[in-house]
Amino acid sequence: MPAPVVAPLTAPFADVRRIAVLRGGALGDLVFALPAIAALRAAHPAATLTLLGSPSHAVLLEGRGLVDEVAVLPPAAGVRGDVTDEAAVDEFLARVAAEPIDLAVQLHGGGRHANPFLLRLGARHAVGTATPDATRLERTLHYDYFQHEVLRWLEVAGLAGAAPVDLEPVLPVSDAERDAGRRLLGDAPVVVLHPGATDPRRHWPVERFAAVAAAVAAEGVRTVVVGDASESALADRVVAGARAALGAGSADRVRSIAGTLDLVELLGVLAAADVVLANDSGPRHLAQAVGARTVGIFVFGNTINAMPFGRARHRIRLGRITRCPVCGRDATQVGWTAERCEHDPSFVADVPVEDVLEDVRALLQG
Repeated sequence: MPAPVVAPLTAPFADVRRIAVLRGGALGDLVFALPAIAALRAAHPAATLTLLGSPSHAVLLEGRGLVDEVAVLPPAAGVRGDVTDEAAVDEFLARVAAEPIDLAVQLHGGGRHANPFLLRLGARHAVGTATPDATRLERTLHYDYFQHEVLRWLEVAGLAGAAPVDLEPVLPVSDAERDAGRRLLGDAPVVVLHPGATDPRRHWPVERFAAVAAAVAAEGVRTVVVGDASESALADRVVAGARAALGAGSADRVRSIAGTLDLVELLGVLAAADVVLANDSGPRHLAQAVGARTVGIFVFGNTINAMPFGRARHRIRLGRITRCPVCGRDATQVGWTAERCEHDPSFVADVPVEDVLEDVRALLQG
């Protein structure tokens, strides 16, 4: 029986001993690329695979066996950040390409900046995506923003003849990490909340998160709010709102550990949670990859690009706002096709508490 594919596979390249994969960006960006990375490893099991990624990717992947090494990208506009350090880029490319690269794979975006950067590695073969105005690689997939990120990058891996081995992202977590997460969370059952996201327009209102926390706490379920240091104040507002609704008797069932965890500790907490409720954010995608049950709140268009495929362990709720509530600008055109307005209202404020609570309760029941 032939292997399942996203699109017909292109003939594989011969004698691939070293692969370089370009995937910068945030945590979710890496998670979406994991199935493509797994496909490339399976297609070339003897090859060394180097990820050209972000500092957080290096921390996240260390010791997990998914790649052989992570080379942290230098400041390079459109690849890592908005400005370029030419000397650092030159040094980085020379160091990475000191040993010949047989296959360079662009899993980064539309290719305007990424493709010229990748080609400077001098690999024998290069595959990736390209918008109409981007430099084309040896084998190139047309970049259309509205494609699920996992499937997009699996299709790119297919340009190198690599068939999928996973559809959902998989990030291994050790028993020790999971146990440490459970100790941080306390007695089960526990719902972990992440009320943040890089884009404020993806934020479900704080008072809605607080209402869910209060409701499940009243039913005997602990709630722990997570986030990085920049989200500590947001987490505190969720806790304060939930405790105000609960009163003194159950207030200790809701607390925040935002700003106290490193990435590895966060993985353990997410893996140990009974349910994770989050916006469309890096921690939600990490939770999915480590096997947690999740309830995700998504801006309508992002369901195309980022939602989990299954519904036995993952539920989604869609915001249906497609125009800026402040100025009315159409938000369905994204990226290079239309610049966003300067406003940051929630585009998921129409998602009812009752619907989200229904999903959380259902997943708590297993």
